[in-house]
Amino acid sequence: MFEDKTYKRCACKGPLTDKEGKPVLKDDGTPKIGYLEKRCPKLKRRDHGSWYYSIELPPGPGGKRETAKKGGFRTQKDAATACKEIWELAQGGVQVKSNETVAEFLRRWFAKRVDLKRSTRKGYEDHIERVFIPALGHLKMRDLRTRHIQDMFKAIWADNKTHQQNREAADEALAAERAAHTAWRTCTIRPRPPELRQNWNAAKAALRTARSKPRHITGPGTQLKMNNTLSAALEDALAEKLISENWAKSVVLPKYVRPKPVVWTDERVARWRATGQKPGKVMVWTPEQTGTFLDAVAEHRLYPMFHLMVFRGLRRGEVAGLPWSETNLTIGTVHISEQLVAASYDVWEDTPKSESGARTVSLDSQTHELLKLWRQRQQAECEEWNRAYELWQQHRKTQPDEPNRKAPKEPWKDTGLVFTWQNGRAYHPEYLSQAFDRLIKKLNLPPVRLHDLRHCAATLSLAAGIHMKKIQALLGHSSYSLTADTYTSVLPQFEKAEAEAPVALVPRARKQQEPSGEAEVPSDELGETAA
Repeated sequence: MFEDKTYKRCACKGPLTDKEGKPVLKDDGTPKIGYLEKRCPKLKRRDHGSWYYSIELPPGPGGKRETAKKGGFRTQKDAATACKEIWELAQGGVQVKSNETVAEFLRRWFAKRVDLKRSTRKGYEDHIERVFIPALGHLKMRDLRTRHIQDMFKAIWADNKTHQQNREAADEALAAERAAHTAWRTCTIRPRPPELRQNWNAAKAALRTARSKPRHITGPGTQLKMNNTLSAALEDALAEKLISENWAKSVVLPKYVRPKPVVWTDERVARWRATGQKPGKVMVWTPEQTGTFLDAVAEHRLYPMFHLMVFRGLRRGEVAGLPWSETNLTIGTVHISEQLVAASYDVWEDTPKSESGARTVSLDSQTHELLKLWRQRQQAECEEWNRAYELWQQHRKTQPDEPNRKAPKEPWKDTGLVFTWQNGRAYHPEYLSQAFDRLIKKLNLPPVRLHDLRHCAATLSLAAGIHMKKIQALLGHSSYSLTADTYTSVLPQFEKAEAEAPVALVPRARKQQEPSGEAEVPSDELGETAA
């Protein structure tokens, strides 16, 4: 049964006494001076000293007796309240005497998470070192509460407001710099007035200053990931009895809605051309726009890769890391079992994004034929490259002083990958995105990301009447609901057919007529007219 034991003590010093009240003397017979603690006569005053509690805890390992003590409370009531809280936590098995801080626990927890993918580990480490430890690291695990985590996110929201203002200021500074540059460049007076150049230089300096300020916005999606990371760590802390509950689960965050694909209709394209603003984060081409792109890049080196992504929905890393050993050109399938992942321009091999991401994808006849032709081209490039390399080696032996910068300096590299440079080396995933973006801009097509070709594949398949379960398998999604929730918006042609279907079911004796244009007259007015 709980019984609080509170007492008052201070830091005053004076002559010490033993339990019987006799003075404690030194060897030379003088009184020994020390902390009076509970024996200080001033403790009867309300404003002197502070309150402490001392409570016996459940026995530790081997039945060892354990107690918890803490002081510094302003009133006896505060000490008693804290004492009861500690007692209740101890009865629930929480290690109330543990002094491990949030920083120490999070680093210990992260060190043992060897089960995480490398990209996931990078994200966790960033959250822990950049966000959690600066805000929460000083707290002991037993003292952590939901309010501390909520305050951390409040600070993020405040930073977001400041960063948004910095963004707007940077945009204004850029517009001013462009205007000053245009005024200097288009000036027809010769020599140009020096103040024009001075204005341009001042505008450039202002732009550099504006861009030096932080402008990163931590959106609702990232905040949710952060809280999920912390929640995963606190689940382990809960299992270790370091805390009494997962405090991250009670945190309130801005609502996050997963962006869904939006189709580039004619109206949206016109609006984008007029304002430069995209109507959504994830955009999808219509079949006509997709065809325009594929026709325009048919002679491009990466055309087979684009065709594979458009119609079979592979991710960027999956096409970059696709090996010939997992490509069956006899029956026309590719087995997705690995991918190239890029972060901070570092590249490494990894498994697909989810467990269901490892899958076998059947090729359509056009993509199948393109990969056959690509295989022949790659083999020809290999032979040509090695032949040029051998000639260069022979040239170096006979004429070592004559440099040839265009000659291959090493033999063709056999990476075993489907899509490679002329020297056999793998494409960097980020380069593929950059090359795609340049093509889109050059062709003046409405912008989509390289990853959005995957959404094009899903949307085209859905419009073609393929069942959502088959599309889930094609994309390698971990759940049916993820596929269904993401692709609720489909192509306009498909939506039009859905809208017309209910109308076609209703038999009508008369054909649809245009409204007569006559205004309806209220019944009371009809009565007055008749009268």
